[in-house]
Amino acid sequence: MRQGPGSHQLLLFSNSYHKFLFLLITALAIPLLAFSQDEDPGVRLEQNQPATSQTPSDTLNDEVKKGWNFGALPAIAYDTDRGFKYGGLVNFFNYGDGSMYPDYLQSIYLEWSRTTKGSGINQLLFDTERISPSLPVRLTVDLSYFTEKSMDFYGFNGYQSAYHTGFEDEGDPRYISRMFYRYERNLFHFSAIFQDNIQQSPVKWLAGIDLYHHSLGDFNFDRYNKNSDDRLKDTVTLFEKYTDWGLIPEKDADGGLVNFLRAGLIYDTRDQKANPMKGIWSEVLLSAAPRFIGNTENQFAKLSVIHRQYFTLVPKDLNLAVRVGYQGTIFGRSPFYMQSYLISSYSKGVNVEGLGGKKSLRGILRNRVMGDDVAYANVELRWKFWRFRLLNQQFYLAWSGFWDSGTVVDPIEVDKSLLPASVEEERYFGREDDALHHSLGTGLHVAMNRNFIVAVDFGKALNKKDGNTGLYIGMDFLF
Repeated sequence: MRQGPGSHQLLLFSNSYHKFLFLLITALAIPLLAFSQDEDPGVRLEQNQPATSQTPSDTLNDEVKKGWNFGALPAIAYDTDRGFKYGGLVNFFNYGDGSMYPDYLQSIYLEWSRTTKGSGINQLLFDTERISPSLPVRLTVDLSYFTEKSMDFYGFNGYQSAYHTGFEDEGDPRYISRMFYRYERNLFHFSAIFQDNIQQSPVKWLAGIDLYHHSLGDFNFDRYNKNSDDRLKDTVTLFEKYTDWGLIPEKDADGGLVNFLRAGLIYDTRDQKANPMKGIWSEVLLSAAPRFIGNTENQFAKLSVIHRQYFTLVPKDLNLAVRVGYQGTIFGRSPFYMQSYLISSYSKGVNVEGLGGKKSLRGILRNRVMGDDVAYANVELRWKFWRFRLLNQQFYLAWSGFWDSGTVVDPIEVDKSLLPASVEEERYFGREDDALHHSLGTGLHVAMNRNFIVAVDFGKALNKKDGNTGLYIGMDFLF
């Protein structure tokens, strides 16, 4: 069996960097640190004194923030298989003279965290509404390195791949290993995305570049056992089986480099970025990986279409958010390790993966629904039920209830003729086409100055073939 990352391991980073883990932050949804350098204690917006040409619908009579402000959190968590997580994150916001508040001029997001059993997050995200006073073009730059020693892998095409909880349950007679559905992945990402309005309209153009470098390998039982009192027997994982059977081509099994050129159009009438009370945010994005920019192993293109709409039900307090999306490969063949990324115009988490998990179908196993073309929908009710001031900052608490759903529209080709005659297909493959995967859940959010938002979401899968429940503690509303 192969062990550890493949030949594409980045020399830029030490091998001691560890696996990516969901952003689990055990601090109860209150920012630990808040700092402000306002030019004055604040200016109150009145009905006859709008801060912008279109006053956001939930900011009337609220204090306007000015200058630089930041919030910070520790990253502390524990998981049986991933170990103890430690580290922290900080998000800086520049509100300038306050005329754009609650939107910001610049945002700088930094995170550094580790786990005792091999995970690491290293991320710098810079977002500015204009590159310079003379060049009012929005620029978003991401530089990240994620290491994940136990990445989820459940096969392809949703219900066309069988998932057995007993394979991971030590009390079940079918038990194989808690790490049967795991492999190792290291990911380096860089992107620079430019956006600007077309002639002062709500329509924007988008253009930019993305670089993804993956290093993949089998789950390393020896390394895990060195750092754990709960030793696991070395066994063959599902990822290794797919590789041995040829369902994952050899050139993809150790990862590789993918360079994207990105272009698109965006229609945006939101009254605020972090949690809009009204407006539309829709986009059509094309990400192409042609050979002439260094894509020697795989050349392909993906199309992403996303519509988000926000409805005010009770002014300032209650809103409904809806997202409907489609993403598919329109030419070429995408390597399996690129099939899980959900492409959008902006997200703090570069590794927005799915379908399934924190950023797509909450409560459903991460990457449970992986296909060549996928469709998904999210409906979320958001209620701001308490506003207060603390440390000279504005806070609100919000409850949410949500429904998430998704499915594979066009499956990844799986040639079962490659399987050895001894393979029992029902252990690894379903006998049905994929169908809708559903989950329901609830969340609690704490917002500081409307932009630094700590989110706690709990989701429940409605089909045991998709797992059971998921608890996610991280940053921001889902969309």
